[in-house]
Amino acid sequence: MYNMPTSSGLQGHPQRWIVLGVICLAQLTVLLDNTVLNVAIPSLTRELDAGTADIQWMINAYSLVQSGLLLTAGSAADRYGRKKMLITGLVLFGAGSLIAGLADSTGQLIAARAGMGVGGALLITTTLAVVMQIFTPEEQPKAIGIWAAVNALGFATGPLLGGFMLNHFWWGAIFLINLPVAALALIAAVVLVPESKNPRGDRPDLLGALLSTVGMAALVYAIISGPAHGWTSGRVLLTGVVAVVVLAAFAYWENRVPYPMLDLDFFRDRRFTAAVTGVVLITFGMAGSLFLLTQHLQFVLGYGPLEAGVRTAPLALVIVALNFSGVAAKWTARLGAPLAIGLGMVLMSAGLVSIASFASGGYAGTLVGLMLIGAGAALANPAMAHVIMSAIPAEKAGVGAGVNGTLGEFGNGLGVAVLGAVLSSRFAAGSLPEGLAEASSAEGRRKVIDSFSAGLEVSQLVGAVAVLTGGLLAAALLWRVERADSGVVVAQ
Repeated sequence: MYNMPTSSGLQGHPQRWIVLGVICLAQLTVLLDNTVLNVAIPSLTRELDAGTADIQWMINAYSLVQSGLLLTAGSAADRYGRKKMLITGLVLFGAGSLIAGLADSTGQLIAARAGMGVGGALLITTTLAVVMQIFTPEEQPKAIGIWAAVNALGFATGPLLGGFMLNHFWWGAIFLINLPVAALALIAAVVLVPESKNPRGDRPDLLGALLSTVGMAALVYAIISGPAHGWTSGRVLLTGVVAVVVLAAFAYWENRVPYPMLDLDFFRDRRFTAAVTGVVLITFGMAGSLFLLTQHLQFVLGYGPLEAGVRTAPLALVIVALNFSGVAAKWTARLGAPLAIGLGMVLMSAGLVSIASFASGGYAGTLVGLMLIGAGAALANPAMAHVIMSAIPAEKAGVGAGVNGTLGEFGNGLGVAVLGAVLSSRFAAGSLPEGLAEASSAEGRRKVIDSFSAGLEVSQLVGAVAVLTGGLLAAALLWRVERADSGVVVAQ
């Protein structure tokens, strides 16, 4: 078993950069699946005779299971071994992909997607935890930057890969393409990835695991159901109440049990609190805004799904270039975490404003916005992930990765739901055509597009405000903590 040296002067694992490649390969399988499915919805509707509810569950079964299990998966990795849970995650994800690719009914596909969600939760938490174990503190920012860049790569290549596969094969191929990637990552993980786990071996917190899983799944379900069923509908209100009650019970239990799955003392660390605040707000603004951007490119500017995917790729390419080259890590080291996070999120919010202000005039304004967002994300995302992970004891790295992933899932779901609701309300309040005859005329279609475009602009600006607020708040809190820490050092 490999133990991470505590002294920053020592070297990390001798094969750490090769291991990082294995980890990124495992992470890529999860990310591709998150984005590939969206382009297959028309094919699934036609070939499996899937209704709207079926499609929603195909998408949501994965996200609900994954988001509900992130904390539990991270805790299991710390207790039983991060390598073991990484291998388990790859096996489950691969098996789920095989069943999904060969499914001949919506029920089978939904069940397979849920199984893939279990594997996805294990992969998301173990990959980041292993990065923290095998790299020295000096190298961790660059390593996390590469890990984060793979997230962007999955976002960009998923729709492109999905579109290519659907143009040449049947819909099941989008799941079967995961198999060679998962198999390669599995072999490499068995051979190369070192084992690490919490040496204390705390007793498993089974009740905490149950409460966190039920509470987070209910919360995410309420968020993603709100736009479709109405925020005041019985379904949304009931699951929202269940989420609040169960998560409150989880916090109560974790605060009193001698071996908590999630030590609530983490939230008393102001660096940790500042970073998690930034994560929620950045993912809220970014996920919602990018979800709306794809609609803007297709419905307003008239691009097809594959063309829209190509035109969002510059965002990911900028992130990959800055993180893989180490430029973002060098700037973060030079500026310090507070300034890097603040500057990154200012750039991201400026990019969203550019898209909101100029996107309707053509692609040029969108391109500038995407490149600004990419540059900002390359700085801010790895810096915040590193602050969260470094604020948590090394033996709890899996739980730290679970917290990071859970907050990201929460922000993503909330951003899509809230900014989608802003779009709907603004669109409904716009100058829409009166009657079917006007709606079918050229003037009527122009009114619909103008109202939709105005709604998108307002929604993007709301996202920009959320990102900017998160950046300034996180930067200010982290700066105060660093000043206080340096003051203590001087006083000694």
